[in-house]
Amino acid sequence: MAMKVDREKCIGCESCTMVCPVGAITMEDGKALIDAEKCISCGACVGECPVEAIAPEDVAPKADGTANECKDIWVIAELDKREALPVVYELIGAANGLAQKAGEKCCAVIIGKDIAELPAKLIAGGADKVYVVDSEKYADYHTELYTDAVCQLVEAYKPSALMLPATVDGRDLAPRIAARLRTGLCADCTAIDMTDDKLVAWTRPALGGNIYATIVCDETRPQMGTVRPKVFKPLEMDASRTGEIIEFVPQDRVENKVEILCKAPNMGSNAIKLEDAIVIAAGGRGMGSKENFDKLAELAGLFEKGAVAGSRAVIDAGWMSHSQQVGQSGKTVTPNIYFACGISGAVQHISGMKESDIIVAINKDASAPIFSVAHYGIVGDVNVILPKLIEKIKAYKEQ
Repeated sequence: MAMKVDREKCIGCESCTMVCPVGAITMEDGKALIDAEKCISCGACVGECPVEAIAPEDVAPKADGTANECKDIWVIAELDKREALPVVYELIGAANGLAQKAGEKCCAVIIGKDIAELPAKLIAGGADKVYVVDSEKYADYHTELYTDAVCQLVEAYKPSALMLPATVDGRDLAPRIAARLRTGLCADCTAIDMTDDKLVAWTRPALGGNIYATIVCDETRPQMGTVRPKVFKPLEMDASRTGEIIEFVPQDRVENKVEILCKAPNMGSNAIKLEDAIVIAAGGRGMGSKENFDKLAELAGLFEKGAVAGSRAVIDAGWMSHSQQVGQSGKTVTPNIYFACGISGAVQHISGMKESDIIVAINKDASAPIFSVAHYGIVGDVNVILPKLIEKIKAYKEQ
């Protein structure tokens, strides 16, 4: 999808040339001119143009009949102990809405062992149809086996779009499927929608999280994307919903060359994933040093399912790992309580935590943007206030 300029509307203000991150826009005869080969379709120029002279070119499926044969929005379900992860129900809710707009069906794909009861739960969560691959060899996740099974399903039933969670396994599986099917993949999406042409519009952070790019795949099928956990709300479970369950047996085309000898739980300091945490204690550059994050760990440890997180500045400084980053280029979280300690509140960070139930901000700058989204704010030195807050919580728990 490229951008086009309405030369009659263009007033030659050059605003678009200054905002284009790749220098794809020049001026010709006092009007903007976009180099299609350089343009990355980021959309920055669209929002900058004061007269709305720039817009995406109209796109439509190829006229070779391939796209017209494909229908339905699929969600690849990721399992843990034979249960679907919460993100699966979030994606089914989103896919259900897209399918209704396109006049198609929302479908889920389950690959695993002894999962007979799970299809009914996914139907209750919004799926109209569930494809089931149930076999001993799929008891544990294996990239090659799962890739081959999904590809055989796609070849047999031809979905229009394929959605996967942007988890460790999802990020491993999705590009392999896309490469095998010779289709595109939009990774780590934070929003999705359906165009009038029944194309999925995938939106994700781009250029280091400085802008959002909306991408469509108009030439190949299935359209594919991975979507971050906690971006969408799951639908209310409805046990009265009915749907179709299709059992599928893939051909033995791939040999399993990996044997799992044992499994051990993650017992590290950040054993609870951010997206699963009920309480998050997040720190920014205002914490002062890596050592001061020990207090955040102590705060998080006072709560069941507490986790420590950081802003991008903290990750860039090497104080925390990228897996603990919240924001456009990190993770999107929606805990019950989010402590923002020494975080100024750049828009990139706020976009990843603004949906938290309760936000408590501590910052010595009374005008910090974080206070605009906080439910409770404390102005002061975080390294002075945080120990007092911890002691208060400890005293309350001892009552």
